[in-house]
Amino acid sequence: MTSAPVQQGASLAPAKPKAVVRVGDRVFSAASVISGGLILVVLALVAAFLIWQSIPAFSAKVGELPNQAANFWDYVGPLVFGTIWSALLALVMAVPLALGIALFISHFAPRRIAPLLGYVIDLLAAVPSVVYGLWGIVVLSQFVKPFYAFLNEHFGWIPLFSGQVSGTGRTILTASIVLAVMTIPIMTAIMREIFLQAPTLNEEAALALGATRWEMIRLSVLPFAKSGIVSAIMLGLGRALGETMAIALVLSVSTNITFKLLTSLNPSTIAANIALQFAEASGTALNALIATGLILFVITLVINMLARYVVRQRVS
Repeated sequence: MTSAPVQQGASLAPAKPKAVVRVGDRVFSAASVISGGLILVVLALVAAFLIWQSIPAFSAKVGELPNQAANFWDYVGPLVFGTIWSALLALVMAVPLALGIALFISHFAPRRIAPLLGYVIDLLAAVPSVVYGLWGIVVLSQFVKPFYAFLNEHFGWIPLFSGQVSGTGRTILTASIVLAVMTIPIMTAIMREIFLQAPTLNEEAALALGATRWEMIRLSVLPFAKSGIVSAIMLGLGRALGETMAIALVLSVSTNITFKLLTSLNPSTIAANIALQFAEASGTALNALIATGLILFVITLVINMLARYVVRQRVS
């Protein structure tokens, strides 16, 4: 008994089974799309609110704005300067410490102690900003006064340390130190996790070729972690730019634009100024505060975009 002839052109390959789409997959996919779209919607609504409420401040006349500013840009200029200046000072102090702490926990500390140190660092990130502010105004500002006097006496020829030293210690440098302490836990946690993800084979190969521990880190760990380090720094910068209560408590503010670190005349920040003035503001003054919030919104958005660009360049 002969089998039926195979038709010419017919495929001998078995039919592919149809992909099974589970209900859970569909729900998860839809929830992810909705969540991502909701973030964009909320961001757009926040931007629209800030722009709408800021319009009266942009066209305000002399006497309608706080501090008797001639126009909105004269009012917001010192605040933008103080926000960026204090954040940069904080990063200058915080980044080396965070990098060193993360490297110590990931590559130098004994394995029994490293998890405990990481846990302590993570706990510091949970301390409320008000507590940091109280520590800054009660303890730190009094502790640094002799050091500020020393800097002014011996290094007063440097413009940063010139001028009359503040008798209270509530200066832009003190506020920046508080910001640095607040940003160190966030940056350290991210850097630590990135360092722990470095390929172990590369590290062992560097050590086998005779590299010291530091040479191994410099050649194997740091190049691998560049994008993560940049991300951690930008996240810490965002925290420093948006900090409110700690700056409002510590900083003795004025409307001046100055690079001097030890005097009582210190530029305020946008977030701290909003916190201090919002309760009593009304009319155009309230619109001006919201407009400064819009400026801070734009600054943080630009910084995040630059961070994403830098990370992509590092990865590619």
